[in-house]
Amino acid sequence: MSPPMLRFLTGLTLLLMLSSVLSAQREPLRVGIAGLTHTHVHGIFNSEGRGDIEIVGIAEPNRALAQRYAEQYGFPMEMVYDDLESLIEARKPEAVTAFNSIYEHLAVVEACAPRGIHVMVEKPLAVSLDHARRMQALAETHGIHLLTNYETTWYPTNHRAYAMVQDSLVGEIRKVVIRDGHRGPKKIGVDPEFLEWLTDPVLNGGGAIIDFGCYGANLMTWLMEGRRPETVTAVTQQLQPQNNPKVDDEALIILTYSNAVAVIQASWNWTIGRKDMEIYGLDGVIYADNRSDLRLRIPEGYDGFEEKSMTLEDRPAPYDDAFSYLAAVIAGEVEVEPADLSALENNLTVVEILDAAVRSAQTGETVRLE
Repeated sequence: MSPPMLRFLTGLTLLLMLSSVLSAQREPLRVGIAGLTHTHVHGIFNSEGRGDIEIVGIAEPNRALAQRYAEQYGFPMEMVYDDLESLIEARKPEAVTAFNSIYEHLAVVEACAPRGIHVMVEKPLAVSLDHARRMQALAETHGIHLLTNYETTWYPTNHRAYAMVQDSLVGEIRKVVIRDGHRGPKKIGVDPEFLEWLTDPVLNGGGAIIDFGCYGANLMTWLMEGRRPETVTAVTQQLQPQNNPKVDDEALIILTYSNAVAVIQASWNWTIGRKDMEIYGLDGVIYADNRSDLRLRIPEGYDGFEEKSMTLEDRPAPYDDAFSYLAAVIAGEVEVEPADLSALENNLTVVEILDAAVRSAQTGETVRLE
């Protein structure tokens, strides 16, 4: 192991040990849930047992849907309110997590920010650039944390790949290929309340281009240390009109930088579910094949290579769970840097990229960012 990597890992270990001690000493963060229509909400219910958060209330007007979750997770229906305002007034949460449509994220921040309540939304940050900028203004005016949660943020392979890039193990980045998606929401059998808005061009902002294009935009912005691309070019198709009649289900997004290019393949037409990334540097390539499996290839000759494979364990708390991380950020134990995967600044760039991608796909032209 190189000396820079050793120093990095030693410092990280000490930081994580300190964070673990501090988190064990504080009270659980009081969290409200805005909406139950996003099936990723299972994540916060499963996370509560870690002890970092306490779910104090839920805003969901669909009583039948709320009852279904109440029976599964054992919470009383008295915790469920018809709207977020009522929940906030009655339960006084310190933070709210949004598990409703992407269009509704703005309303969540409008309700929470003036009251000093922190917010974490599911990816992407917003349905449009206009919504994103309004959310940013509210968060900055009222001094709240506004974080965005992605499944891939907690993949140890992505963080090891990032560390390898920082340690110059593959040289300067020249190309990144990021693939995300599955067979399509209807084909994999998502819950009906999720399917209803996920395939709606207003409530979700688009189809696969938004649902899975955001992962690649988020990861690339992180790898590029927050730099915005110079151009965005996108092509979309609708290969399952019977399942996704209102939105695209296939998207290819190309980002260009002064010294690199990214190819984002976002699809509801993959034969298998996937979230993987390839990073091509001047001296080697990193394959983050999934959450746990990573490969490093160093070229030899024309088409030969030496490959090192590794299977990684989950990252230490609070860097292995969205809601533990949220609690640590609000407690001041973790500082969110602008380019970080959950950061507001990174995710404003993500929405800017998606906005440009949608416009590019509609017009057939490359969009140059100002």
